[in-house]
Amino acid sequence: MKELFGKTKDGREIYKYWLENSNGIKVGIINYGAILVNLFVPDASGRVEDVVLGYDNLEQYFNNGCFLGATVGPNANRIKGASFVLDGQRYQLDRNDGENNLHSHHELGYHKRIWHAEEGDSQVIFSIEDQDGCMGFPGNKKVQVTYILTEANELKIHYKVKSDKRTIINMTNHSYFNLAGQSGKIYDHVLTLNASSYTPLVAGSIPTGEIVPVAGTPFDFTKAKRVGDEIDSDHEQLKLAGGYDHNWVLDGSAGTLREFATLEEPVSGRRMKAYTDLPGVQFYAGNFITEQTGKNNVRYGARSGMCLETQFFPDTANRDNFPSDVFGPDRDYVSTTIYQFC
Repeated sequence: MKELFGKTKDGREIYKYWLENSNGIKVGIINYGAILVNLFVPDASGRVEDVVLGYDNLEQYFNNGCFLGATVGPNANRIKGASFVLDGQRYQLDRNDGENNLHSHHELGYHKRIWHAEEGDSQVIFSIEDQDGCMGFPGNKKVQVTYILTEANELKIHYKVKSDKRTIINMTNHSYFNLAGQSGKIYDHVLTLNASSYTPLVAGSIPTGEIVPVAGTPFDFTKAKRVGDEIDSDHEQLKLAGGYDHNWVLDGSAGTLREFATLEEPVSGRRMKAYTDLPGVQFYAGNFITEQTGKNNVRYGARSGMCLETQFFPDTANRDNFPSDVFGPDRDYVSTTIYQFC
């Protein structure tokens, strides 16, 4: 089912596509940016609330400086110096985060594109074409993102990209979760991450290149822990990023779909499990969500929601010791992330 969500500045119609299962879960995605706008989930007593941050009108998504619900591409997260070398050629990207590149491009990125949408049984397939050299990345690309809602309460996000040249592909979904609903902070959420290591940062949130054990640090979520327990500790890495905004190195084999996180909100009783076949996840605690009005006139601000952005590691394009995010004619980018509600 689809409904008109608004019109672009040049008059093109944007639609919201709804997916719903028999257990009361309902998902709304728009073909502007392939953005996840709504995710209605029942709590332990059956009360249904929206558990992702977003906006009620299209106009706010024209800015969307915090990337609420966005499909980010072709490259998510940061690239040092806004450039990388591939096959002996240097590619220059937009310097949009100090001297670095963040999320490809703030205006030309995939979160600002109008996608073609094809409805199917319990799924919507979004697709675009991206030209060689756009945003500085090589390769003519055919990009597809499919949202699937199952009767097992899984929201599956499946990515596929074909490129006619070797290029960098590292896509993600930038939804902010608040399992209590649209209000309050995420401090009381209880998080488990199946990740024994993380990648520490230097100023500018660029990885040092090290892979460091989480044991004995505030980054250890291998056992369930409140998000707020250590987020404001005096650990140098937390002070550097204003809280949690780091890449965790996931346990298990990359390329294999595996559970990597559990998130629980004790008052509502909502519980979410997350799965990916990618090597890392950016746990961002929403430290710098700007004060703004979201859905249902709810005020958002710092730590109103948290992201679990599945990914290749930040600055992988410049790090030989990180898993490669180079794809091309001989290697399609194919990945799946699942958020399942229990």
